[in-house]
Amino acid sequence: MAKAGPEDGAVEKFAMNGGHFSAGIGALVVVGMLVAWALNPGWEELWVPALALVLALVIWTSIVRPRVLVEGSDLVLRNMLSTVRIPLAAVDEVVVRQVMAVRAGDKRYVCAGAGRSLRQALKGSAAMRARAHMGGLTGEMANAGEPEVMPGVIYADYVELRIRDLMKAERARLGVTRFSPEALELAGHVRREPAWPEIAALAVSAVLLVLAVAVARG
Repeated sequence: MAKAGPEDGAVEKFAMNGGHFSAGIGALVVVGMLVAWALNPGWEELWVPALALVLALVIWTSIVRPRVLVEGSDLVLRNMLSTVRIPLAAVDEVVVRQVMAVRAGDKRYVCAGAGRSLRQALKGSAAMRARAHMGGLTGEMANAGEPEVMPGVIYADYVELRIRDLMKAERARLGVTRFSPEALELAGHVRREPAWPEIAALAVSAVLLVLAVAVARG
């Protein structure tokens, strides 16, 4: 994770929100299907690689793609099939529960790229304890690349507090106060970008699967 700040246009990536085990199992299933088909290829079995392609894309869009990033002065929420870019100074509140929820202006945005387990969410936020452990997130830990979260500190707390610190820094840099007309104006610059490559790939793979099943049925 590169050092980031609103002033330098760098990119700060937060770790994937779990799902490593599920993604790994899914990848093994996809590879197994492709190997099985390669050992006995045929027109009637074209549904196997087609289904493997659909599964691979679903794993990518639902588990791997969702991420939370900070790119320069923007908070970036990358979901399954869309990416939302929010000016940091426009963010009024950010909370990480089972997913991340961000409020900017009169709108609320969510992202599955950061979150807590159900158990952590039920126990509530340990943000104050995390801040006490970390001594503030604007110091060496936030600048040292991929963070090593201290024992007992939930990573979701680090994400929430780090983003809050970046929000405050950006508001101070621009001279914008929370809930002010200036912040509301910045909220009007939120951009939602469809993930066209993933959308197109899913559509094409679904069509291929339908055609392959039709061929198999004769």
